[in-house]
Amino acid sequence: QVQLVESGGGLVQAGGSLRLSCAASGRTWSSYALAWFRQAPGKEREYVTSIKWSGGSTHYTDSVAGRFTISRDDAKNTVSLQMDGLKPEDTAVYYCAAALAAYSDYYNYRSDDVDYWGRGTQVTVSS
Repeated sequence: QVQLVESGGGLVQAGGSLRLSCAASGRTWSSYALAWFRQAPGKEREYVTSIKWSGGSTHYTDSVAGRFTISRDDAKNTVSLQMDGLKPEDTAVYYCAAALAAYSDYYNYRSDDVDYWGRGTQVTVSS
């Protein structure tokens, strides 16, 4: 059974940091990119960042580039998202997702690309 399980959300003040983790199990991920999406209240789910399991290339949406860092741990089959310099507009439910890796390293994955979703973890940034 394929599972993506997020952890690490919470409440933080603006300018603070949080680290999210996603434990990926149930299949081999070498053909996949693991990604983070987020969904704020009343808004559509949006792509945040991704990492290709094979090769480790990363990509970020413009709004988080330079503040967020995605990484993977092959031995533990986990993907982490280090979020620094958090802003109130980063408040959302963050979802771990897996999609077949795109050819381009600069592809913004869409929700329709995703084969597997985690249940999400809440991140709240207070001003």
